[in-house]
Amino acid sequence: MVRATFSGFTTALSAMQANQKRLNITGQNLSNMNTVGYTRQQLKVSSLNYTNPISHYMNGSEISVGFGVHMDTVTRIRDPFLDVQYRNQMDRSGYTNGLQTSLDRLANFFDESHITGIQKAFDDIQSTLTNIHDTAKVNDPIFEAELRSRMEALTNLLNQGAKDIEDAKMEEFNRLDGTGTSEQGAIQRVNDILQQIGSLNRQIKENQIHGQPSLELMDNRDVLLDELSSYLPIEVTYRKDEDHDGIDAAGNEDLSELYHLDSSGRPIMRKEWPDDLYVTMQYIDETGKSQTLKLVEGTVGVGEENHLKLEIPNTKDILDTTNPAKPGDVKLDFYALDEKGNKAGAAVLTFEKDTTTNPPKITNQFPSDSGSIQAGLDMLWKDGTTDGLNDVKGYDFYMKQLDRLASAFAEVINTLNIQGTTNSVDNKPLQNYFLLANKEDGTSANITAANIGINSEWVNGNVHISKSGDNHTDTVLHMLEAMKATYPYDNLKDFDGNPLFDKVNLDNNTFANFMNHTSTILANDSYSNKIALKTNVTVLNGIENSRDSVSGVSLDEEASNMMMYMSAYNAASRLMTTMDQALDILINSTGVVGR
Repeated sequence: MVRATFSGFTTALSAMQANQKRLNITGQNLSNMNTVGYTRQQLKVSSLNYTNPISHYMNGSEISVGFGVHMDTVTRIRDPFLDVQYRNQMDRSGYTNGLQTSLDRLANFFDESHITGIQKAFDDIQSTLTNIHDTAKVNDPIFEAELRSRMEALTNLLNQGAKDIEDAKMEEFNRLDGTGTSEQGAIQRVNDILQQIGSLNRQIKENQIHGQPSLELMDNRDVLLDELSSYLPIEVTYRKDEDHDGIDAAGNEDLSELYHLDSSGRPIMRKEWPDDLYVTMQYIDETGKSQTLKLVEGTVGVGEENHLKLEIPNTKDILDTTNPAKPGDVKLDFYALDEKGNKAGAAVLTFEKDTTTNPPKITNQFPSDSGSIQAGLDMLWKDGTTDGLNDVKGYDFYMKQLDRLASAFAEVINTLNIQGTTNSVDNKPLQNYFLLANKEDGTSANITAANIGINSEWVNGNVHISKSGDNHTDTVLHMLEAMKATYPYDNLKDFDGNPLFDKVNLDNNTFANFMNHTSTILANDSYSNKIALKTNVTVLNGIENSRDSVSGVSLDEEASNMMMYMSAYNAASRLMTTMDQALDILINSTGVVGR
């Protein structure tokens, strides 16, 4: 039989329209080759066939073929698996990069391979003690002043080292919370991202309901999700909201949410309803169990009710100039919001280091290698030695190392000088004859790197290097021996024959070498982290290249597509010309014979 008169023209027209649309999309792709976050687009089509006869006079297989192409929708070309892999790797890279920034900051004053620092100051003190160990010089106030000057230089360096660590801790805090600084902190940036994703969710869904795919808005949202994954361990899922997921409030199947039903309750046609995007965060609770927290919940509620807000509740206390709290006391709260973006009730989740317990305990924490925010918290919270917090050597570890050194040196020097004020068990040593003091109260107790200084009585001339005994140089010789000793050290005894420094422990190092020992720990940590960072970045780049090969715009591929679509367009045009010729023959030539 002869098919419908204009059916062939419709087939050719649909082919021309589809290939014209493909050419338009190709032009769109090429024009956005260098647009950040742009995802290559393609036209999704299907064969246009009729399942029911459109005429009582049509029969046979001809009714199911030859009706052209249907343009379903324009879609983005993305691989969900690669997106997950990329964001997981961004998470790890963000952690190691944040940790490396902190370790490099510490290396500025702990790495003494290129600077004159604490180790050199100890060497200078030892050299001065060597110089004045004879009787003539030990009684000379000029040489004693030189020793005092050397020790003062050491105490100043220890003070500066402690200050540098405190400054580094505050800088770390500022990287988390940019309040009061010229730069946006990680917390503020995370909140901006969550707010933008929540807003984009609403815009995209509203457009999709009205038939607009909003592909560029989806690209913007994916860029934000990639950035968010460098701060927090997130997981992204797509699903329908509660009113369209096929499950009622009681948890039972509800077909009316998915399909249009007939009077008998049987599905007639599926409801077209777009999926929502949900963002969850992984964390470990205080019992060690893995948990999830919804950061962005699709389009639930109104306004800003569909996302959470992250806040450091004690920022004001830490930034208080009169009585500031320690940056290491920082904690994080996650809050639900009302439609206007205000906090709705108490925090739904808190990350906090509980210092009231012994040892301190972290209430909630992120999984290992989970973003730059965790890196900042680890450096502020963990000291590498306390039970339960021993996986990262943070700022407190290096502060404790300096405090150990300052306390040990003061203990040894002060004890030897006090012991040198008498050479008899019957006489009591002069307890006020200490050389190094706590600058805060002027005593020899509770000395740390931050408060160590020279005893003001030594500066005023009321206290000197002790010279009691048969030989006035005994104290200096003992100090010189102590400078060369490794601790623990039990060769120096008190008058009862007991070790003087059985509680002093510098991991079997001398005073000077203890700084080198600490620098080596830092260097090893930094080296290991650099290797991890390099590996993470290499893997990240590999995943990004794989993702770009799928979603990125290739000039060669688009040019090839352009030629293919143009050829198909020309073929469809030729088909229309052929159909016109066939119709002309049908109209003007059929039935001429016999007229």
